Amino acid sequence: MEASLPVSLSCVLACGDVEGKFDILFNRVQAIQKKSGNFDLLLCVGNFFGSTQDAEWEEYKTGIKKAPIQTYVLGANNQETVKYFQDADGCELAENITYLGRKGIFTGSSGLQIVYLSGTESLNEPVPGYSFSPKDVSSLRTMLCTTSQFKGVDILLTSPWPKYVGNFGNSSGEVDTKKCGSALVSSLATGLKPRYHFAALEKTYYERLPYRNHIVLQENAQHATRFIALANVGNPEKKKYLYAFSIVPMKLMDAAELVKQPPDVTENPYRKSVQEASIGKQILAPVEESACQFFFDLNEKQGRKRSSTGRDSKSSPHPKQPRKPPQPPGPCWFCLASPEVEKHLVVNIGTHCYLALAKGGLSDDHVLILPIGHYQSVVELSAEVVEEVEKYKATLRRFFKSRGKRCVVFERNYKSHHLQLQIAQPGAAYFYVELDTGEKLFHRIKKNFPLQFGREVLASEAILNVPDKSDWRQCQISKEDEETLARRFRKDFEPYDFTLDD
Repeated sequence: MEASLPVSLSCVLACGDVEGKFDILFNRVQAIQKKSGNFDLLLCVGNFFGSTQDAEWEEYKTGIKKAPIQTYVLGANNQETVKYFQDADGCELAENITYLGRKGIFTGSSGLQIVYLSGTESLNEPVPGYSFSPKDVSSLRTMLCTTSQFKGVDILLTSPWPKYVGNFGNSSGEVDTKKCGSALVSSLATGLKPRYHFAALEKTYYERLPYRNHIVLQENAQHATRFIALANVGNPEKKKYLYAFSIVPMKLMDAAELVKQPPDVTENPYRKSVQEASIGKQILAPVEESACQFFFDLNEKQGRKRSSTGRDSKSSPHPKQPRKPPQPPGPCWFCLASPEVEKHLVVNIGTHCYLALAKGGLSDDHVLILPIGHYQSVVELSAEVVEEVEKYKATLRRFFKSRGKRCVVFERNYKSHHLQLQIAQPGAAYFYVELDTGEKLFHRIKKNFPLQFGREVLASEAILNVPDKSDWRQCQISKEDEETLARRFRKDFEPYDFTLDD
């Protein structure tokens, strides 16, 4: 179903389960409009009808009473209210009150898009009249997501919550989002990337922190989604059941303004693992704390400072089951099982990864995070390995901060063999930097990239002022001295060693 909305649409009210309390709702809306000015429309999710409102509804149906605002509602969520929705494609229920239909898109002349899905999830055939099926969700996604120009929709309306919506976010109170909600709605939200997603049915208010719709450093930056669950109208606990907001259609927005990330943005709750994880990076902590802060400013020709580089990736880079790691084509200095590895430099061993002092390090505590096996690409890693790498990074940041030092992470995927960072298409060369301030810098390498670039920058006079250490081969020390440094690091790091907790 497609329909037109007011051209000047900007102010919207969203409402949770009305459950037949029409007078309470519309009196409240009138009070809000008297105080704040008129809204363009009211969107109702959840149960619009209850079981005891026939007399009250009759007054609206016959025109004795009239909704003070254009009101759009979703369909039945149970058998007893199916009778109120005669036309599956949508219809006018009363003056100013319209049933949207089982599923579809409202497209306003201004470009605002509202996608709606009525009912509750059903995996059984035939699908009850108050439910939606996987086919319904699939058809909605196909209708919108198959064009190359598709970037997302403005508003998504569903009655059930999306399952797992609480992952990576703030607590949803008494609702366990790992058990309640619809996985089909989660799938729909993942594909449609709504700027606002409203739901109800759980009789509580929950405004989730906004979440990303892109993988940092792997995909171009996209707008964030705000999920808002609303309580039931007139609830005695006075939980919020009306939500007011203004919105400019995304088609009319400046691209940079649209993708601006809120300060409290989180990971996408529907991803099975955090795909932003970074692998095989070198960890340095040689800079004493000072009033100065240094940033690698990669210019336009070299790269962008924003976390928006990379191409779309449709599949997860972290399979559930790791494949057997391939054998290195020749001697590898980093495989823990390899005879070439200098085991005296190893300072900590986890379940999947290990720490080792860098040979010819820029400082006495210049360390590497490495997987235990030989991996050239992160696509061969399981989520468990990725998780441990991130754990090592976070632990090292705390460790170095406690010693008054800064932590810089960098990796070069260029003429390398052991473990690459998956932030670009397989085979693409790049240089990546991650600072303890949260800055992440990415540069795609084309050709003739200096192999010691990371060391050269850090060793420069502006930062460490040890230019003679820009090449590790020029600053090697004896094996005895390396063993001494390794023993010292192990002892200092022991209070932060999370592997001892296992």
